[in-house]
Amino acid sequence: MALIFQANNPKKPMASLTAGFHRHNNHRSHSSSASKIIIFFCLSAFLGLAIIANLFRASLSTHYLSIATNWVDTNAPVLILKLAATPHNSNNKGKDGKIAQRMGPQRFLSATFADLPAPEWQWEQMPSAPVPRLDGYSIQIKNTFYVFAGYAHLDHVHSHIDVFDFSINKWVDQIKMPNEMAHSHLGIASDGRYIYIVSGQYGTQCSGPTTASFSLDTATKKWKPLPPLPAPRYAPATQLWKGRLHVMGGSKENRHTPGRDHWSLAVKDGETLEQQWRDEVPIPRGGPHRACIAVNDRLFVIGGQEGDFMAKPGSPIFKCSRRHEVVYGDVYMLDDEMKWKILPPMPKPDSHIECAWVIVNNSIIITGGTTEKHPVTKRMMLVGEVFQFHLDTMKWSVIGKLPYRIKTTLTGFWDGWLYFTSGQRDRGPDNPQPKKVVGETWRTKLHLS
Repeated sequence: MALIFQANNPKKPMASLTAGFHRHNNHRSHSSSASKIIIFFCLSAFLGLAIIANLFRASLSTHYLSIATNWVDTNAPVLILKLAATPHNSNNKGKDGKIAQRMGPQRFLSATFADLPAPEWQWEQMPSAPVPRLDGYSIQIKNTFYVFAGYAHLDHVHSHIDVFDFSINKWVDQIKMPNEMAHSHLGIASDGRYIYIVSGQYGTQCSGPTTASFSLDTATKKWKPLPPLPAPRYAPATQLWKGRLHVMGGSKENRHTPGRDHWSLAVKDGETLEQQWRDEVPIPRGGPHRACIAVNDRLFVIGGQEGDFMAKPGSPIFKCSRRHEVVYGDVYMLDDEMKWKILPPMPKPDSHIECAWVIVNNSIIITGGTTEKHPVTKRMMLVGEVFQFHLDTMKWSVIGKLPYRIKTTLTGFWDGWLYFTSGQRDRGPDNPQPKKVVGETWRTKLHLS
């Protein structure tokens, strides 16, 4: 009866179907909502992973640039302030006298340290110096070129002078230095026969300075002591001017703090006319590694830097430790008024140019040096240009390129030829970081407008 009743009851099956329909719809609604939630979380997770991966890639790229290269990544234009493309090629004669063509790839560097546009010059390689030199010093007297001291590397310094004869293009002599004389970071000047050497660093690495000063008679090769400098200085700007030996700037005893002191001493024929240095008007900006030139009754101080490497605290060998440096292109001049005047700056900041200059046709020619640090890696950048300062107009020009970028060049001029020798050169056409200390000697025929 029950089965018959259920079969004949039209309302019971309808209610069952309705209930089943609602259960199906509710299940489908819940399934749809769950699917939407799952899809939302999947999309969110995918998006989060993409953001994290992109940040990681950017971080990795920046980290790579900071430790593995000095060059602007062409895929990261945010680092490129300005692009300068300069083909690197020069005609060079090797030691056998044959001309060698060297072509390098174009240089793409940030404008803060890029090579400046300049003509390519043809350079001829001469006999190399007997030893390689970094932070060496030089004086030219007529056709004779005296190359002083300097580092072979940080753990070895030279204590002699090598002599080059421009008239025959040969290294012809060697002169021993006094035992007490500094080995690098000297002050140096000449009156055409006598050479005056002032203060500087005594020893290897970042050793301490000395106040000891000397004169050398190039005719007799005899040395004489001079009154010691009032305080030791590293690489002070030094020059003979109006019968007095002027010494100014440089770094103080810790090798890093810029000095602004300016002293002078009356000298004649390698002798002192007084026993004490005289205080003079301080230079407006201190620091080492500057060119100092006396010409036309005026005294010029060009380029330089503030700060330098220091000895690592507690190091028994005075091991060099990197410190912050600021390279500048400032130009200062003294004249009869004995007041410093500010002149137009160099085309780019330039340091390590103490003996990188010559005077030709009423102009100052400067070769190589160091410029501002790389903005990302903070590494030292070398200079490969040749600059001309016109003494009549007080204006600068970029007139040529060296065979490679190089600092602490020792520069001379003879019979129309511009020479340079020694220094620390770059790592290659596309890497202006310093690397190898060299003793190579080069020359090029100088044509000035």
